[in-house]
Amino acid sequence: MFSEKVRIVLGYILICLIWGSTWLAIRLGLDSLTPILSAGFRFSLAAILVFVLMKIRGMKLQTDSLSIKIYLILGFFSFLIPFGLVYWAEQFIPSGLASIIFAVMPFFVILFSYFFLKEEMISFYQIVGVIFGFTGIVIIFSEKLKIDLSNDFIGMMAVLLSSITQAGIAIILKKYAKHLNPLSMNLVPLAIAGISMTLIGLIFENLSVLKFDMKAIFSVGYLALFGTVMTFSTYYWLMKKVNLLFLSLSTFITPIIAVILGWLILHENFSLQALIGSILVLIGILFANFSNIKSYLKTKLVRNGKYYTN
Repeated sequence: MFSEKVRIVLGYILICLIWGSTWLAIRLGLDSLTPILSAGFRFSLAAILVFVLMKIRGMKLQTDSLSIKIYLILGFFSFLIPFGLVYWAEQFIPSGLASIIFAVMPFFVILFSYFFLKEEMISFYQIVGVIFGFTGIVIIFSEKLKIDLSNDFIGMMAVLLSSITQAGIAIILKKYAKHLNPLSMNLVPLAIAGISMTLIGLIFENLSVLKFDMKAIFSVGYLALFGTVMTFSTYYWLMKKVNLLFLSLSTFITPIIAVILGWLILHENFSLQALIGSILVLIGILFANFSNIKSYLKTKLVRNGKYYTN
Protein backbone atom coordinates (compact mmCIF):
# COMPACT_ATOMS: atom_id res chain seq x y z
CA MET A 1 0.00 0.00 0.00
CA PHE A 2 2.77 2.43 1.01
CA SER A 3 6.29 2.68 -0.34
CA GLU A 4 9.11 1.71 1.99
CA LYS A 5 10.15 5.37 2.45
CA VAL A 6 6.63 6.28 3.56
CA ARG A 7 6.50 3.29 5.94
CA ILE A 8 9.84 4.35 7.44
CA VAL A 9 8.55 7.89 8.05
CA LEU A 10 5.28 6.59 9.52
CA GLY A 11 7.16 4.10 11.72
CA TYR A 12 9.46 6.82 13.03
CA ILE A 13 6.53 9.12 13.80
CA LEU A 14 4.76 6.21 15.51
CA ILE A 15 7.57 5.42 17.95
CA CYS A 16 8.08 9.11 18.76
CA LEU A 17 4.39 9.71 19.48
CA ILE A 18 3.86 6.54 21.52
CA TRP A 19 7.11 6.69 23.48
CA GLY A 20 6.35 10.36 24.16
CA SER A 21 3.02 9.29 25.67
CA THR A 22 4.51 6.54 27.83
CA TRP A 23 5.76 9.09 30.40
CA LEU A 24 2.15 10.08 31.05
CA ALA A 25 0.99 6.43 31.17
CA ILE A 26 3.77 5.53 33.62
CA ARG A 27 2.90 8.52 35.81
CA LEU A 28 -0.77 7.47 35.93
CA GLY A 29 0.17 3.88 36.74
CA LEU A 30 2.46 4.85 39.60
CA ASP A 31 -0.55 6.31 41.42
CA SER A 32 -1.65 2.71 41.93
CA LEU A 33 1.41 0.47 41.46
CA THR A 34 4.99 0.40 42.71
CA PRO A 35 7.66 1.22 40.07
CA ILE A 36 9.46 -2.09 39.55
CA LEU A 37 6.32 -4.19 39.84
CA SER A 38 4.59 -1.91 37.34
CA ALA A 39 7.42 -2.48 34.87
CA GLY A 40 7.32 -6.21 35.56
CA PHE A 41 3.58 -6.39 34.79
CA ARG A 42 4.15 -4.31 31.66
CA PHE A 43 6.85 -6.55 30.20
CA SER A 44 5.17 -9.80 31.28
CA LEU A 45 1.94 -8.83 29.52
CA ALA A 46 3.93 -7.65 26.50
CA ALA A 47 5.67 -11.05 26.30
CA ILE A 48 2.28 -12.80 26.35
CA LEU A 49 0.99 -10.52 23.58
CA VAL A 50 4.06 -11.19 21.44
CA PHE A 51 3.62 -14.95 21.96
CA VAL A 52 -0.04 -14.74 20.87
CA LEU A 53 0.85 -12.66 17.80
CA MET A 54 3.56 -15.13 16.82
CA LYS A 55 1.11 -18.02 17.12
CA ILE A 56 -1.50 -16.20 15.02
CA ARG A 57 1.09 -15.42 12.33
CA GLY A 58 2.63 -18.88 12.44
CA MET A 59 6.06 -17.54 13.38
CA LYS A 60 8.68 -19.72 15.04
CA LEU A 61 11.27 -18.54 17.51
CA GLN A 62 14.76 -18.58 16.03
CA THR A 63 16.96 -20.73 18.26
CA ASP A 64 20.41 -20.65 16.64
CA SER A 65 23.27 -19.82 18.99
CA LEU A 66 23.64 -16.20 17.82
CA SER A 67 19.92 -15.53 18.24
CA ILE A 68 19.92 -16.96 21.77
CA LYS A 69 22.90 -14.77 22.71
CA ILE A 70 21.06 -11.71 21.36
CA TYR A 71 17.90 -12.63 23.29
CA LEU A 72 19.86 -12.84 26.53
CA ILE A 73 21.73 -9.58 25.86
CA LEU A 74 18.47 -7.80 25.04
CA GLY A 75 16.67 -9.23 28.06
CA PHE A 76 19.23 -8.01 30.56
CA PHE A 77 20.83 -4.99 28.89
CA SER A 78 17.96 -3.48 26.88
CA PHE A 79 15.05 -4.15 29.24
CA LEU A 80 15.83 -5.40 32.74
CA ILE A 81 18.86 -3.29 33.68
CA PRO A 82 18.22 0.02 31.83
CA PHE A 83 14.50 0.17 32.59
CA GLY A 84 15.15 -0.93 36.16
CA LEU A 85 17.73 1.85 36.54
CA VAL A 86 15.37 4.51 35.17
CA TYR A 87 12.39 3.38 37.27
CA TRP A 88 14.62 3.22 40.36
CA ALA A 89 16.26 6.59 39.65
CA GLU A 90 12.94 8.42 39.30
CA GLN A 91 12.43 7.88 43.02
CA PHE A 92 15.32 10.32 43.57
CA ILE A 93 15.44 12.73 40.62
CA PRO A 94 12.75 14.65 38.65
CA SER A 95 11.56 13.19 35.34
CA GLY A 96 12.82 16.34 33.55
CA LEU A 97 16.35 15.76 34.80
CA ALA A 98 16.06 12.08 33.83
CA SER A 99 14.97 13.10 30.31
CA ILE A 100 17.97 15.40 29.90
CA ILE A 101 20.45 12.78 31.08
CA PHE A 102 18.92 10.04 28.95
CA ALA A 103 19.07 12.37 25.94
CA VAL A 104 22.86 11.97 25.85
CA MET A 105 22.23 8.63 24.12
CA PRO A 106 22.88 10.00 20.58
CA PHE A 107 26.32 11.21 21.67
CA PHE A 108 27.23 7.68 22.73
CA VAL A 109 25.75 6.30 19.50
CA ILE A 110 28.19 8.59 17.65
CA LEU A 111 31.08 7.45 19.85
CA PHE A 112 30.31 3.74 19.63
CA SER A 113 29.58 3.94 15.89
CA TYR A 114 33.00 5.49 15.29
CA PHE A 115 34.76 2.57 16.99
CA PHE A 116 32.50 -0.42 16.32
CA LEU A 117 30.24 0.37 13.35
CA LYS A 118 32.41 1.80 10.60
CA GLU A 119 29.67 1.46 7.98
CA GLU A 120 27.53 4.00 9.90
CA MET A 121 29.07 7.22 8.59
CA ILE A 122 28.61 10.12 11.01
CA SER A 123 28.64 13.49 9.24
CA PHE A 124 29.46 16.96 10.53
CA TYR A 125 25.81 17.96 10.08
CA GLN A 126 24.66 15.04 12.22
CA ILE A 127 27.00 16.05 15.06
CA VAL A 128 25.75 19.66 14.84
CA GLY A 129 22.17 18.36 14.83
CA VAL A 130 22.75 16.30 17.97
CA ILE A 131 24.24 19.33 19.75
CA PHE A 132 21.26 21.51 18.76
CA GLY A 133 18.81 18.80 19.83
CA PHE A 134 20.43 18.21 23.20
CA THR A 135 20.57 21.97 23.86
CA GLY A 136 16.85 22.12 23.11
CA ILE A 137 16.10 19.36 25.64
CA VAL A 138 18.10 21.20 28.32
CA ILE A 139 16.18 24.42 27.62
CA ILE A 140 12.80 22.66 27.74
CA PHE A 141 13.40 21.38 31.26
CA SER A 142 15.68 24.13 32.57
CA GLU A 143 12.85 26.06 34.22
CA LYS A 144 12.07 23.19 36.58
CA LEU A 145 15.63 21.91 36.77
CA LYS A 146 17.06 21.85 40.26
CA ILE A 147 20.10 19.70 40.87
CA ASP A 148 21.30 18.74 44.32
CA LEU A 149 24.38 16.62 43.67
CA SER A 150 24.49 15.39 47.25
CA ASN A 151 21.07 13.78 46.81
CA ASP A 152 20.72 13.40 43.04
CA PHE A 153 24.11 12.04 42.05
CA ILE A 154 23.31 8.32 42.36
CA GLY A 155 20.02 8.73 40.47
CA MET A 156 21.74 10.76 37.77
CA MET A 157 24.43 8.10 37.34
CA ALA A 158 21.75 5.40 37.11
CA VAL A 159 19.99 7.18 34.21
CA LEU A 160 23.31 7.90 32.52
CA LEU A 161 24.28 4.23 32.74
CA SER A 162 20.88 3.31 31.29
CA SER A 163 21.43 5.68 28.36
CA ILE A 164 24.95 4.38 27.67
CA THR A 165 23.69 0.78 27.86
CA GLN A 166 20.90 1.43 25.37
CA ALA A 167 23.35 3.10 22.96
CA GLY A 168 25.66 0.08 23.18
CA ILE A 169 22.79 -2.35 22.64
CA ALA A 170 21.70 -0.41 19.55
CA ILE A 171 25.18 -0.88 18.06
CA ILE A 172 25.13 -4.62 18.81
CA LEU A 173 21.70 -5.08 17.25
CA LYS A 174 22.59 -3.05 14.18
CA LYS A 175 25.66 -5.20 13.66
CA TYR A 176 24.52 -8.69 14.60
CA ALA A 177 20.69 -8.91 14.63
CA LYS A 178 19.86 -8.33 10.95
CA HIS A 179 18.64 -11.91 10.59
CA LEU A 180 16.07 -11.66 13.39
CA ASN A 181 12.39 -10.90 12.90
CA PRO A 182 11.50 -7.61 14.66
CA LEU A 183 8.53 -9.23 16.44
CA SER A 184 10.01 -12.56 17.49
CA MET A 185 13.20 -10.98 18.85
CA ASN A 186 11.06 -9.40 21.59
CA LEU A 187 9.63 -12.60 23.07
CA VAL A 188 12.47 -13.99 25.20
CA PRO A 189 13.89 -10.58 26.26
CA LEU A 190 10.47 -9.37 27.40
CA ALA A 191 9.86 -12.61 29.30
CA ILE A 192 13.24 -12.30 31.05
CA ALA A 193 12.57 -8.68 32.03
CA GLY A 194 8.93 -9.25 32.96
CA ILE A 195 9.50 -12.25 35.21
CA SER A 196 12.64 -10.79 36.83
CA MET A 197 11.14 -7.37 37.57
CA THR A 198 7.91 -8.89 38.87
CA LEU A 199 9.86 -11.07 41.30
CA ILE A 200 12.08 -8.15 42.36
CA GLY A 201 9.00 -6.00 42.94
CA LEU A 202 7.21 -8.68 44.95
CA ILE A 203 10.27 -9.23 47.17
CA PHE A 204 11.56 -5.71 47.74
CA GLU A 205 8.70 -3.24 47.20
CA ASN A 206 5.92 -2.22 49.58
CA LEU A 207 2.93 -4.27 48.40
CA SER A 208 0.52 -2.65 50.86
CA VAL A 209 0.20 0.42 48.62
CA LEU A 210 -0.91 -1.56 45.54
CA LYS A 211 -4.29 -0.70 44.02
CA PHE A 212 -5.54 -2.68 41.01
CA ASP A 213 -7.86 0.05 39.76
CA MET A 214 -8.62 1.37 36.26
CA LYS A 215 -5.50 3.56 36.29
CA ALA A 216 -3.33 0.51 36.91
CA ILE A 217 -5.09 -1.58 34.27
CA PHE A 218 -4.94 1.19 31.65
CA SER A 219 -1.29 1.97 32.38
CA VAL A 220 -0.07 -1.62 32.20
CA GLY A 221 -2.23 -2.46 29.17
CA TYR A 222 -1.27 0.65 27.20
CA LEU A 223 2.42 0.37 28.03
CA ALA A 224 2.48 -3.34 27.17
CA LEU A 225 0.63 -3.22 23.84
CA PHE A 226 1.58 0.18 22.47
CA GLY A 227 4.59 1.29 24.51
CA THR A 228 6.39 -2.05 24.19
CA VAL A 229 5.14 -4.53 21.58
CA MET A 230 4.23 -2.04 18.85
CA THR A 231 7.08 0.42 19.43
CA PHE A 232 9.95 -2.00 19.97
CA SER A 233 8.92 -4.14 17.00
CA THR A 234 8.79 -0.99 14.86
CA TYR A 235 12.09 0.25 16.33
CA TYR A 236 13.88 -3.02 15.50
CA TRP A 237 12.44 -2.93 11.97
CA LEU A 238 13.60 0.66 11.50
CA MET A 239 17.05 -0.26 12.77
CA LYS A 240 17.53 -2.38 9.66
CA LYS A 241 16.39 0.42 7.37
CA VAL A 242 17.84 3.74 8.58
CA ASN A 243 20.96 5.30 10.02
CA LEU A 244 21.32 4.42 13.70
CA LEU A 245 22.05 7.99 14.80
CA PHE A 246 18.90 9.24 13.08
CA LEU A 247 16.92 6.57 14.92
CA SER A 248 18.46 7.53 18.27
CA LEU A 249 17.29 11.13 17.76
CA SER A 250 13.84 9.92 18.79
CA THR A 251 15.14 10.42 22.35
CA PHE A 252 15.01 14.16 21.63
CA ILE A 253 11.46 14.10 20.27
CA THR A 254 9.76 11.99 22.95
CA PRO A 255 10.26 14.57 25.74
CA ILE A 256 8.58 17.20 23.54
CA ILE A 257 5.60 14.88 23.05
CA ALA A 258 5.53 14.28 26.81
CA VAL A 259 5.51 18.03 27.53
CA ILE A 260 2.72 18.65 25.00
CA LEU A 261 0.59 15.81 26.41
CA GLY A 262 1.17 17.08 29.93
CA TRP A 263 -0.08 20.48 28.77
CA LEU A 264 -3.14 19.07 26.96
CA ILE A 265 -4.21 16.38 29.44
CA LEU A 266 -2.81 17.38 32.83
CA HIS A 267 -3.03 21.15 32.17
CA GLU A 268 0.66 21.61 32.93
CA ASN A 269 2.39 24.83 31.93
CA PHE A 270 3.76 25.05 28.37
CA SER A 271 6.29 27.84 28.74
CA LEU A 272 8.20 29.97 26.27
CA GLN A 273 11.29 27.98 27.22
CA ALA A 274 9.55 24.77 26.18
CA LEU A 275 8.64 26.34 22.84
CA ILE A 276 12.19 27.60 22.20
CA GLY A 277 13.67 24.25 23.23
CA SER A 278 11.27 22.37 20.97
CA ILE A 279 12.22 24.58 18.03
CA LEU A 280 15.91 23.90 18.68
CA VAL A 281 15.23 20.17 18.77
CA LEU A 282 13.47 20.33 15.41
CA ILE A 283 16.31 22.42 13.95
CA GLY A 284 18.75 19.82 15.25
CA ILE A 285 16.83 17.01 13.58
CA LEU A 286 16.82 18.93 10.30
CA PHE A 287 20.58 19.42 10.58
CA ALA A 288 21.10 15.75 11.37
CA ASN A 289 19.17 14.83 8.23
CA PHE A 290 20.66 17.52 6.02
CA SER A 291 22.39 15.02 3.76
CA ASN A 292 19.23 12.93 3.33
CA ILE A 293 17.12 16.03 2.63
CA LYS A 294 19.70 17.29 0.13
CA SER A 295 19.82 13.92 -1.64
CA TYR A 296 16.04 13.78 -1.80
CA LEU A 297 15.79 17.27 -3.28
CA LYS A 298 18.40 16.39 -5.89
CA THR A 299 16.12 13.63 -7.15
CA LYS A 300 13.54 16.28 -7.94
CA LEU A 301 15.13 17.89 -10.97
CA VAL A 302 13.51 20.42 -13.24
CA ARG A 303 13.85 19.34 -16.85
CA ASN A 304 11.84 20.97 -19.59
CA GLY A 305 9.70 22.65 -16.96
CA LYS A 306 8.68 19.31 -15.36
CA TYR A 307 9.64 17.44 -12.18
CA TYR A 308 10.65 13.85 -12.30
CA THR A 309 12.00 11.37 -9.77
CA ASN A 310 14.90 8.99 -10.41
